Amino acid sequence: MYVGTMDHTTIQLLCPECAKDWQKAPNVLPDSTELFHCPNCHASRRMAEFMRTDRDLQTLKQLG
Repeated sequence: MYVGTMDHTTIQLLCPECAKDWQKAPNVLPDSTELFHCPNCHASRRMAEFMRTDRDLQTLKQLG
């Protein structure tokens, strides 16, 4: 789920490997199909797999 206004929107992320959760602005994240690495355990998966919710994924696709 995104948080804030359009200028301060963040996307909730959750690592499927280590369960680390954090948030980032969509404009600093790669495309949903690109490889992303968890900053905690360095697991590598498609960015879409780190989305906490479907709404976060839709927000990334719209604003990222």
